[in-house]
Amino acid sequence: MGYCGKLALEGRRGTVPLMASLVAYEDSDSEAETDPAGGFHPAGQIEDTSAALRPLGQDFGSRVLDATGGRAPSLEHGPHDDPAACRLPLARLWSQDPGSCPSQRLRWPRPEPEAALPASPPARPSLWTCQAPTGHVPLAAACSKQVRVFWEPSGSPELSLDARIGSEGPGKGGSSLQRKRREDCVIPYTPKRLRPLQALSTETDSGKDTEAQGPRAGRVPAPLCVAPEASEFIQPYLDSQYKETKIPKKVLFHLRGHQGPVNSVQWCPVSARSHMLLSTSMDKTFKVWNAVDSGSCLQTYSLHSEAVRAARWSPCGQRILSGGFDFALHLTDLETGTQLFSGQSDFRITTLKFHPRDHSVFVCGGFSSEMKAWDIRTSKVVRSYKATIQQTLDILFLREGSEFLSSTDASSRDSADRTIIAWDFQSSAKISNQIFHERYTCPSLTLHPREPVFLAQTNGNYLALFSAVWPYRMSRRRRYEGHKVEGYSVGCECSPDGDLLLTGSADGRILVYSFRTASRARTLHGHTQACVGATFHPVLPSMLATCSWEGDVKIWL
Repeated sequence: MGYCGKLALEGRRGTVPLMASLVAYEDSDSEAETDPAGGFHPAGQIEDTSAALRPLGQDFGSRVLDATGGRAPSLEHGPHDDPAACRLPLARLWSQDPGSCPSQRLRWPRPEPEAALPASPPARPSLWTCQAPTGHVPLAAACSKQVRVFWEPSGSPELSLDARIGSEGPGKGGSSLQRKRREDCVIPYTPKRLRPLQALSTETDSGKDTEAQGPRAGRVPAPLCVAPEASEFIQPYLDSQYKETKIPKKVLFHLRGHQGPVNSVQWCPVSARSHMLLSTSMDKTFKVWNAVDSGSCLQTYSLHSEAVRAARWSPCGQRILSGGFDFALHLTDLETGTQLFSGQSDFRITTLKFHPRDHSVFVCGGFSSEMKAWDIRTSKVVRSYKATIQQTLDILFLREGSEFLSSTDASSRDSADRTIIAWDFQSSAKISNQIFHERYTCPSLTLHPREPVFLAQTNGNYLALFSAVWPYRMSRRRRYEGHKVEGYSVGCECSPDGDLLLTGSADGRILVYSFRTASRARTLHGHTQACVGATFHPVLPSMLATCSWEGDVKIWL
């Protein structure tokens, strides 16, 4: 005979008056309902106690511990007992059929103990070694439902579950949680005119989360470890005057590390630190390389969440100003790795330049009809330059910094006068827009280091020469041809002595022209895709750096 059968037999023999003194009280999380009459069965058997646990060291009659909320089994009368005379308080049973259980959950309190229990909590029973009735749900599985064990003043443990087991789902008292979950899953109707705004806000929020959680975007870079002394290759040239530029013949270093096209390269403007090379890429990063001694990457900066199109060394050589397609502007200190300035533009940044006199001010342009001048000290826009254009391709300051030029994407017949515009920096007024009248855009501009002229790279596959003094006339006699642009933002630059002119090409070549005669001095075959950046070293007379659309940088010597 099982344990439950013995208990039922003892109830018939006279233990009912003893159990009649038990008083049921309502559980803390039970629902206020009346006891239905379906708690007893006339068969004289005890209902299934599949959810009850018997703690070790305790009598079954003293306390029944239920892992599903502190429920206890109920005793039933036989056919010969008088239900009206000795009816016991009902207790809700855990059954596979939720409809057969009363909805009110009661607990069987223990009568006065015969022996005093210890004041300290007894040892917690093992949840895996205790004997449980057939059909009991193991507590190892119930641990995923946030089981909480706490101690009552009487010293006996009580377990409570925050979540109900799925078998109670369709019952009266167990379906409230599921109904609440179903209500939470209801998606309200959104009008069609509001759906684009909702989608935009969702993308913005996800972009912010991604930026905050991503391991790269927004990460504070480590300080750049730079030797205090100059490179041993540069040291002999620091005290001497720059000599004649020599055309390099071979590749010294092949720098690989960017995962996307490299947009531009620039040597550090300080002669003692000119062994460092800055490169920007469409892979959302910009890097600093030791391109003279070892060809190694000194630091990678992942401050932007979109492509970095423009980055410039500060004139002091200790900071880098960067702007990208994420509308963000950052000024990073290389020695400490901190951001000294952070701004948010109204457009995607494609070009930026420091003011030649006031190094705390810079001008940036991009996919907008206006350019903006920022002050790093106040982190505010101090001036705005607006024209009837769609995009600014490049910016070039003239000698004293009181004027600057901008090249735009205006190339139609009625807007050719807006391809290159001269601006007054202080008043934001246009000085001249009658500079370049041919129907080609100019992706880059460069200034000659010694003569008052500047050159413009055009999509007509030639370099045009202009006067840097008003009225900025274009030279009809001198034109540098032979390379290809084909829509790429191909850069150009003059050598430090002004004798040579360097430009990339859309077919991967690097072409060197004589500035005086406009003849081709040499052609270097270095890249398989478009070479969009080329620059001479400011100190070493025979070194230059090139970058290409395939994502690599080459150092020539």
